[in-house]
Amino acid sequence: MAAGNDHQDIKREKILEASYQRFLHYGYSKTTMNEIAGDLSMSKALLYYYFPDKSQLYIAVMRKLSNDYLKILEDNINTFTNLKDAFVFQIDIHHNFIVSNYNFFDFFRLNEQNLPDPIWEIVGQVHSAELNLLSNAVKTEVERGTIKPVDKPDELVDLLLDALHGIRVGAVSQKKTNFPRKEHLEEIHAKKLLLIDIFIKGLMY
Repeated sequence: MAAGNDHQDIKREKILEASYQRFLHYGYSKTTMNEIAGDLSMSKALLYYYFPDKSQLYIAVMRKLSNDYLKILEDNINTFTNLKDAFVFQIDIHHNFIVSNYNFFDFFRLNEQNLPDPIWEIVGQVHSAELNLLSNAVKTEVERGTIKPVDKPDELVDLLLDALHGIRVGAVSQKKTNFPRKEHLEEIHAKKLLLIDIFIKGLMY
């Protein structure tokens, strides 16, 4: 039984990897289950056995991607020499993640007002991990005496993350939820670093 489960797990991983490559290169809307099955030399029926529809397959791939991202954050908790290093690390990792997976996220652009609950759960897990990483960094620097005491570091970092995620360029009328255009990512990254600089200077003695 265990061997059969192992075989299923391997097949599932291969499906996720092939699907990720398809979503990454062509986006969600231009990828079909037929193409993914073809990439794997697998029958469409077998693919549907593992994933009943394309959206569930996409969510499974996103969960795998987010787990990779979460591992990077967790591996780096309490490894920073100062507060700026921690915040710049988070901003850079997040920026590089979006840039390198940009086409994959066309699902967000297509379904911004109607994202399924499992997607929001993944987004929530990522937010919690970012909050944990940065709150720990703030607490560490308070203990070291390098910044002013902070009453509620979690709330402070949560507010800052909201501000960072809300940074947009281009049309002022763009809604906060709008997924940024690829050509705006570098400018958004620079603005985030500037905001972090202002934020950290405000915490210094």
